[in-house]
Amino acid sequence: MTRLHNKTAVITGGTTGIGFETTRQFIAEGARVIITGQNDNRLQTAVQMLGSKVIPVRADVRSLSDLNGLAARVKEEFGRLDILFANAGIGYFAPLEGVDEALYDNQFDINVKGVFFTVQKLLNLLNEGASIILNASAVNQKGAATGSIYFATKAAVRSLARSLAAELSTRKIRVNALSPGIVRTDFQSKLDLPQEAIDGFINYATQIAPLARAGQPEEIANAAVFLASNESSYMTAADLVVDGGYMNV
Repeated sequence: MTRLHNKTAVITGGTTGIGFETTRQFIAEGARVIITGQNDNRLQTAVQMLGSKVIPVRADVRSLSDLNGLAARVKEEFGRLDILFANAGIGYFAPLEGVDEALYDNQFDINVKGVFFTVQKLLNLLNEGASIILNASAVNQKGAATGSIYFATKAAVRSLARSLAAELSTRKIRVNALSPGIVRTDFQSKLDLPQEAIDGFINYATQIAPLARAGQPEEIANAAVFLASNESSYMTAADLVVDGGYMNV
């Protein structure tokens, strides 16, 4: 299939999980892709697995200098950009009294500041009619004990999709949020929670979701391909929720 034939794309956080699988599918659909990550070993491993149509760029989305470097590399390699998937994100859970400034700042810096400035720094390279996808989360309309900071960052990302869609409409650039539910990836290992707590939350969320299971990275990547392609040409400012029904029941 070639739904993204000759398209150029950037995927932040593309070395593992949803970002990696989306990169794989973008390439299979005909795109050339730049992926970012903070770890050189993971970047090189991803390239070895994905092949020559992916270009690795070491970048931390919290760093505006790194994002400037990313923009320069995109211009050098592609000239112009058709698809931007601002995927890089992190999540930590803590009770209200356990949240310190470092935990708060780190999550907002990666999940909100990183998303906003990734779009800003690459904006001048985006073609008219380009597609921007912001990785939010099915929790952006939920609440849960100990999840206040993480959930708030994802609500902010959902809000950004609305405002940026309005602002960029004159260039026919579409901006949509993609909100995964529970998906078992390396993301869970970064939550700084005991494994039993992670398993408990996953079991709870999957039990109340109508499909009663966790999602697979491939299923989220399928949705990202749809939002990146012309198949979603009449969609902007939307939140495409791929969560087995968790958020809506």
